[in-house]
Amino acid sequence: MISVFTQLQSILLPERLVCDPPGKNPAFEIDLIADGPIPFPQVILRQHGRERLINGDHIVWVSQEPDGGHRYRVRIQAGLVGPGEVQIQIEGCRRSDIQLAGGDDWIKTFRTLQLEHPPRPAIRRVEGGALPKLYFGIHKHMHQPYYDAVDPNAWDGEKDAIFGSRGGPYVDFVTAAIRQYAEADLPHGGLTCSWSGSLIEQLDRCAEQGRCGGRFADWTREIRSVAHLRTSLGNPRLDLSAFGFYHPLMPLIPERDIVRQIQLHRALIPKTFGAPASAILFPPETAFHPRIIPALNAAGIQAVMYDSIHRYRACRDYPYAGPSEGMLPPNPADQVDPAVTDWLRLHNVWTGSEIAPSLLRPEYLAYTDPDGTTHKIVGIPAERYIGNEDARGGFGALQYPDVFDQLYQHLQDHGGFDPEHPPFLLLHSDGDNHGGGAESYYRHNTARMIEWLAADPRFELIGIADYLQRFPPDPDRAVHIEAGSWSGADNGDPQFMKWFGRYREPYSPDLNSWAVLTALQNAVHSLEDSEPDHPSLPELTRLLLTAEASDYWYWTGQSVWDQQVTNAANRAWSIAGSDFERLVGSADRTGPTIFPPWVTPENPGGKQWGQGGLVDAPREATVHTFVHDLSGLKRVTLHLRDPQGERTLTMTDHGPYPCQTGARVTAHYFTAELPPGLGDVRYFIEAEDQRGNLGRGALERLFLA
Repeated sequence: MISVFTQLQSILLPERLVCDPPGKNPAFEIDLIADGPIPFPQVILRQHGRERLINGDHIVWVSQEPDGGHRYRVRIQAGLVGPGEVQIQIEGCRRSDIQLAGGDDWIKTFRTLQLEHPPRPAIRRVEGGALPKLYFGIHKHMHQPYYDAVDPNAWDGEKDAIFGSRGGPYVDFVTAAIRQYAEADLPHGGLTCSWSGSLIEQLDRCAEQGRCGGRFADWTREIRSVAHLRTSLGNPRLDLSAFGFYHPLMPLIPERDIVRQIQLHRALIPKTFGAPASAILFPPETAFHPRIIPALNAAGIQAVMYDSIHRYRACRDYPYAGPSEGMLPPNPADQVDPAVTDWLRLHNVWTGSEIAPSLLRPEYLAYTDPDGTTHKIVGIPAERYIGNEDARGGFGALQYPDVFDQLYQHLQDHGGFDPEHPPFLLLHSDGDNHGGGAESYYRHNTARMIEWLAADPRFELIGIADYLQRFPPDPDRAVHIEAGSWSGADNGDPQFMKWFGRYREPYSPDLNSWAVLTALQNAVHSLEDSEPDHPSLPELTRLLLTAEASDYWYWTGQSVWDQQVTNAANRAWSIAGSDFERLVGSADRTGPTIFPPWVTPENPGGKQWGQGGLVDAPREATVHTFVHDLSGLKRVTLHLRDPQGERTLTMTDHGPYPCQTGARVTAHYFTAELPPGLGDVRYFIEAEDQRGNLGRGALERLFLA
C-alpha cells in the first residue's frame, strides 16, 4: 500500500492581489508541502456564494523536499473571481483508492485572499468637462392576492401567518430606506413602490379586526410620515407607482379592464397613504406587451417599467445564448430595432445571456394598431440580471461597485454616454419576499450603498420621475419591444407561458380559466354598456376584476387556485344570470370579447422546445383564441397582412372549451391555420355576433418561415 500524506505542512499563497483591468483575478500560484504524496489534491475558491474547483492538470507535483515532504504547485488561471474576499479551501484525500474514501479521509485547510479593484483608468469626460454618470433607480413591489376570489373577508391561520411574517416590509422597512436617502441629502435619491389594491384592502381589514396580533393597527403611519419628503426637483422620494388593483396580467385582459384596474388603484392610493399615485406604472409580473400601450395612454400612464431582456431581444443580430437563456430564440418579426455592438457578459452576477448597456435608458416604445395609428409611451428598463441579484439582499448580495464598474467601463469603451440621455437602469424586486424584503436590505445594506455613492461620483441613485424630468426621452425616436415578463415567471417568455400551463395537452387548467374569464368579461361588459346603472354592477365588476388576478394562473395544477376564476364567474352568473340572458336580443350592444391569441409553434419554421432542449419547429402555424358573446357568434375571422396584401381566414369553432371546474358558462375555442413561407406578417382577429355587433383584437406580429 502506498504511504500517503497525513497533513499539509506548509501553504504559500499571496494574501492580497490586484485584479486585472477587466476586474477579475490575475493568474497566480499556490505552493503546498505535505508529509507524503497527495493522491487527489484539489483547491476550491469560494466567493459570493459561488465555487470554483481547481484540480487535475492545474495541480502538479514539483519535488520532494530534503525532509521528505512533497511539494505541489497549484496554478490558478486568471478571470475566475472578482474583487473582494476569496475563501480558499485546500484539501486532499488520504486514501489512494477514492472509491473507499469517506468524509473523514479528506484533510482540509482554509485560507483567504483579498482581491483589490484594479486602478481605475482616467475617466474620459464628455464635451464641456462634465463627469459621465450612470444613473440607477430602485423599485419595490408589495402584493397579496385574495385567497378566495368570491369572499374578500376569508381568513384563517395560514393567512394570518403569511401577513404577519411581512409586518416589516408592509409597515416601516421602506420608510427606513427613504429616511436614509433624505438624511444623506441625496439630491435625487428615492424609490418607487407598488402596492396592490388587494393587499391594501386586506391590511385595512387586519387593522380594523385586530388580525396578526394587532401588527397592522396603524400600518400606514410610517409611510404617511415620509410622504412629504421631496427630491431636489420636488418629486416624492417615495413614489407610489401606478398598478393594477387586483394584480392582473395586463397583456391578457381587455383594454377597458386595464384602464379600470389602474384607475381604481390610483383612486385608492391617496386615500390610503395621503399622497398622490404616480403616473409611472409597474405592471404586475413586469408583464408588458406593446398592444397594451393604448390602454395605458387612456388610463393616464406616462411611463411603464419593463424587463430589459425584451429590449435586447428586439435588436437585429441579438446574440441569442441558446437554451441557457431559458427562452426560445426571438421571433424574427420582433427583431426590428437597430443592431448594437456593445454586448457584454457580466461577471460576479448570474446571467443567462449578454446585455447591451447602451440600451439601458428610458425611451419611447411604440405600437401600431389595425387602423395604422401608432401609440407611444415611455419605457423604463428594469435590468433583468442585475435586478435579480439585487433582489437577493441589496448592497452586498449584489456587488454594486464591481458590477456597476463593469457597466461604466463598457459604456466608456463603446461611447455609450449621451449627456442628453445618459444610461439609467432600474433594480426591481418583490419588497416583501426573500432577501429583497429583508430588514437588512432596507437598513444596513442601504447605508452601505449610500457610503459607496458618496465615494464614487460616477454613479447616482435617482428616482424615475427625477430622471425623466432631467433627461426626457425624444418622442420622435420610438422602438419596438418584445412582449414578456420578468425572469421569475418561467424566464418571462414573450408568449407568457407561465400563465398557459399545459397548453399543448387536451385539457389545460390555465386555458380553462381564460375561457371562463372571457365569457364573464363579455357578460359584465354587455350589462354595463346596456344598463350602466344596474344595481348589481358594482358587485359583478368586483368579481370580474378579482378573477383577473394573475395569481390564479401562477400555480397550475393546484385545485385551490385553478378553481378561483370559475368560482368568481359562477357567483356572477348566480347574481345576474337572468339579466345577462335578458340582454340577448335588442338590448345587446356590445361586440364579442376576443381573448389575445397565442400561436403554436411559437416560432414557425424556427426552434421549439423538445426532448433534450431545442428542436426544429414545423413551418405550419396555428393561431388559437377564445371568443364569447351573449347573443351568440355569427363569424370569427382572422385578417392576415403579408407583403402581397391582406386576406381573410375563417377561424374554426371547436365549441366551448372543455371544462373540469364546473363553470356555468365558458367561451368557445377557435383556431386558424396560417400558410407557411409568408415571412414577416401582421394579423388581427375580428368577431361579429348575431346582432351585428363587432369586436376586434389587437394587431399582432409573427414570422412565418
